[in-house]
Amino acid sequence: MTTNRAPIRASAGFMLRHPAHWIALGFGSGLSPRAPGTVGTLWGWIAFLVLWHNLGGAPLTWAWIIAGSLVVGWWACTRTAQHLGVADPSPVVWDEIVAFWIILWLLLPASLLDQAIAFVLFRWFDAAKPGPVGWADRRYKLQFGESIGWRQGWGILFDDLVAAGCTLLVISLWIVLRR
Repeated sequence: MTTNRAPIRASAGFMLRHPAHWIALGFGSGLSPRAPGTVGTLWGWIAFLVLWHNLGGAPLTWAWIIAGSLVVGWWACTRTAQHLGVADPSPVVWDEIVAFWIILWLLLPASLLDQAIAFVLFRWFDAAKPGPVGWADRRYKLQFGESIGWRQGWGILFDDLVAAGCTLLVISLWIVLRR
C-alpha cells in the first residue's frame, strides 16, 4: 500500500474506523498522550492477568493465544501503520502488549514484585534499545522509495520481541546468580 499523503494522527475516531486500529492501538491504551508504550504495556499486563485468571495457565493454551496474537498483531500493526502513514507509529502498542505477554507467560507464577521488575526491565530494553534491540529496531526500517508494508509491520513487532528476549535473559541470569 502506497501512502503519498501526510501522516495523520491517531485518535479515538481513527481507532473506531477499522478493527485493525482497535488491536494495534491496544484498545485505546496507545492513545495516551504520554508514554503510550508504557501505558500499552500496563494494559497488556492487566489483560494478561485477567485472561490468566479466567483461562488458567495451561502452557499450550497460552502458546496458541500468543501465536494467534502475533499473527493478528502483524496484520493489525501493518494496516494501522499504513493508514496512519507512519512506518512505526508510537500509538501502535500491540507490539508491547504481546511481547510482555510472552514474558509473563514464561515468568508466572511469579510474585507481583517479580512481575514489576520484569515490567521495568522490558520497558528499559524497549525504550533505550541497547545492543540487539537497537539492531532489531533498525533491521526493518522503511527504505527510501519503499511503501509501508508487511516488512515494516513485522519490524514493529520484532524489536519488542527481542526486548522481551533480553528481559527474559536478564531475569534468568539473575535467578541463576541468586542461587
